[in-house]
Amino acid sequence: MVSQFYLITSTLLFLVFDGHLHLIQMVVDSFHTLPVGTTGLPRDAIYNLVVWATQMFSGALMVALPAVTSIMLVNLALGVMTRAAPQMNIFSVGFPITLLGGFAIIILTMPGIEPQFTQILNGGFTLIRDMATGGAGHG
Repeated sequence: MVSQFYLITSTLLFLVFDGHLHLIQMVVDSFHTLPVGTTGLPRDAIYNLVVWATQMFSGALMVALPAVTSIMLVNLALGVMTRAAPQMNIFSVGFPITLLGGFAIIILTMPGIEPQFTQILNGGFTLIRDMATGGAGHG
């Protein structure tokens, strides 16, 4: 459920920043700069694509790391609580606590998602534009 929320949020951000229009324009421009049947992309462009992919995954990790760490700490605290009071049913107590903690973490981390997403999106568009025009810059 949380992944669907983040997917919808990132899709809406993509549409708000006119990402779909930029992407269509870059595809049209690529047919002029890289016609079908040519030799393909140079090694530098492929290397820049791999470098950008590592930046994309590190950006996704930076978005997800606070939530994952916080939920892990909540589960660790529930484990200690279960060990201290074994007669307590951890499923009836732990699930609502984890759920409320997750929602609180989502609310607290939402302001940090937009700048990170914008940076990744701009880097991707810059890379696509450079690859389509034959430039050697990297995103």
